[in-house]
Amino acid sequence: QVQLVESGGGLVQAGGSLRLSCAASGRAFSNYAMGWFRQAPGKEREFVAGITSSGGRTLYGDSAKGRFTISRDNAKNTGYLQMNSLKPEDTAVYYCAADSNRVLISRTPRVYAYWGQGTQVTVSS
Repeated sequence: QVQLVESGGGLVQAGGSLRLSCAASGRAFSNYAMGWFRQAPGKEREFVAGITSSGGRTLYGDSAKGRFTISRDNAKNTGYLQMNSLKPEDTAVYYCAADSNRVLISRTPRVYAYWGQGTQVTVSS
């Protein structure tokens, strides 16, 4: 069991950057793979990036490749999503999620048992 809280969202102009944080409490964050998802109004929840429990492997959705970087600091029980070169189409609520599978990264939201409350990212043109 782990609790997750996202922070770092906000309003940014196109081309700008944001860093999202996911603070974990409860069981050790190192027991979980972590994913970032986003959801815009009227759209399905979309996989953005994932990372194994040790941080040894990462996976990115097509929309994030080359622009976003996922990382984690297990000593601080915190995960991160660095978002660069933001575009208006990146506007969404961003969620972090935890999966008890330590070595596999899933793109499917239903696999993740633990979710944060989400943080709003708005990119203006």
